[in-house]
Amino acid sequence: MSKHKLEYIWLDGYKPTQSLRSKTMIEDDFSGELKDAKQWSFDGSSTEQASGDDSDCLLQPVAVYPDPDRFGGNGWLVMCEVLNADETPHESNGRATIEDEDNDFWFGLEQEYTLIDTDTNLPLGFPKNGYPGPQGPYYTSVGARNAYGRDIVDEHLHLCLEAGLNVEGINAEVMAGQWEFQIFTKGAAECGDQIWMARYLLERTCEQYGVAVDWHPKPIKGDWNGSGMHANFSCEAMRDPGGEEIHTKICEEFGKNIQEHIAVYGADNDQRLTGLHETQSIDKFSWGVSDRGASIRVPVATIQGGWKGRLEDRRPASNGDPYKIAAVIIKTTKKALA
Repeated sequence: MSKHKLEYIWLDGYKPTQSLRSKTMIEDDFSGELKDAKQWSFDGSSTEQASGDDSDCLLQPVAVYPDPDRFGGNGWLVMCEVLNADETPHESNGRATIEDEDNDFWFGLEQEYTLIDTDTNLPLGFPKNGYPGPQGPYYTSVGARNAYGRDIVDEHLHLCLEAGLNVEGINAEVMAGQWEFQIFTKGAAECGDQIWMARYLLERTCEQYGVAVDWHPKPIKGDWNGSGMHANFSCEAMRDPGGEEIHTKICEEFGKNIQEHIAVYGADNDQRLTGLHETQSIDKFSWGVSDRGASIRVPVATIQGGWKGRLEDRRPASNGDPYKIAAVIIKTTKKALA
């Protein structure tokens, strides 16, 4: 009989941006199947999710992945949602806000982040008492003068793929020390599960290097690009039959619901969505073909396919909750096509 190590992972109740938490359960001969992952509990008073006199919160497993990095093997990553003691969804439970779980919706999220030197509290590649050269050479860069943290990024990519996450690519981003990974999923729940799990693996990988991950949408003030989580999405109607009219209807409906989207697109996003650095202002809405300064970009591939394919909402911040982001995209798109 072998011992298996199940890492239960959840989101705490800190505001305005939640953090990841985890703890380990030891089980005999765990099957690796979600149905065999037990419900567990934790002290919510230590995570801003309960008071000390009524502190029990529940962890309900929602997805299980093999853990490729657990010492000794037999490791499992168990993504959980948080419930109150009476098994109702906790107010911090973003997964429970998904009102319409429709796997006909496909999502490709581009998760940007910044690697931080914990000694200087600056992005990798930033000198201790100054700034690196201006933006330009860092995006998709190669070489020690422009690319910083590649060993971490490559290790993270390997771990994600070994865990079964559907990562479709990585690249260095516009600011020094800034990187991105892309994940493709179907449905709002799987979208959130995989993005949060990839974030967890990145945080844990960085522990070994003494490097921190900054998810803030504007980690460095000034003439530097912020960090976003561009949300590429499509539904069956966009893919088939498609057509310019359908995509136009969707974009126009998004423009009527600016505040509903911005409310769940991440904290401090006003520092990033300024109208500069490849963004539209947070209080405005625009869309256009290949326009990276628009709220929604129509990719050239969609045009080449005869207006069949995806749209890219460029407004979500790097620290946004993917559960809530995917949920509101589904809601507005269906409203447009009703």
